[in-house]
Amino acid sequence: MNRQVQQQIKGFLTQDGAGVNLVRVLGNQTSRVFDPILMLDSFDSQNPEDYTAGFPMHPHRGIETISYVVQGQMEHRDSLGYSDTISDGEVQWMTAGSGIMHEEMIPETNRLLGVQLWLNLPQKDKMTSPAYHSIKKEMIQQIDVEGGSIRLLAGNYKNYSGYQGKYLPLDYYDIRLDSESEITIDTDTDRSVMLFTLSGEAVIAGTHITEKTAVKLTKGDQVSLYNPGQKPNSILFISSMTLSESISWGGPIVMNTQEELEKAFEELRAGTFLKDKMEYSID
Repeated sequence: MNRQVQQQIKGFLTQDGAGVNLVRVLGNQTSRVFDPILMLDSFDSQNPEDYTAGFPMHPHRGIETISYVVQGQMEHRDSLGYSDTISDGEVQWMTAGSGIMHEEMIPETNRLLGVQLWLNLPQKDKMTSPAYHSIKKEMIQQIDVEGGSIRLLAGNYKNYSGYQGKYLPLDYYDIRLDSESEITIDTDTDRSVMLFTLSGEAVIAGTHITEKTAVKLTKGDQVSLYNPGQKPNSILFISSMTLSESISWGGPIVMNTQEELEKAFEELRAGTFLKDKMEYSID
């Protein structure tokens, strides 16, 4: 059964951090439909004034943040003194778990292009130990397909395997199609599947989708993608399992109940927010 477009969300311009201009595509109002993806921010600028203020030290709990820098750099530093930089084509995967303080600074570059996802953690794993994983470009497989290529950022594609998250299965691809090329992606019927047109337009399951638009698909075992434009496009494919759990969301912290959320902010004020040492790995 072919998946169809259930809903599409066009991003809007906003500011976050210390004054970073970005396109917020998914957030509080879309978390039920796009479950388990809580947020999607898109960065696309050739003006350093849009982003070099960065995201100074701030807390997270209850989520995983997954940053994909297609062009440019992002510098990570956290409350335990660890630092790392990802650049063109690389991924930063941070499990906030029970709590972490970190910052993301963005150096000047010719063009900043990328996205950050917030992936919800299951209720049973909300207070897991925080962890940081850097996926360098030499570890990301590029799979040639007819009319384009697929960069396997995480999870599985057919017989290929990439980085595997611990708490929710996540297949994450950057699908790049040449002009007037088409591909059909097989999907697990039980998974929640969304797409994001990072660069260029696309026809997804027969529906024309403009650039910087998130699309939630209906259930099914495959989806067709077509590039109607005159230049190659880039479509992000994100597949996971719906959690269907209650959400209590306050800024950078996402818990399941209001009581848990209030406790997190009480601990921030009291200086007892950080619970565990952080685990690090770099591929």
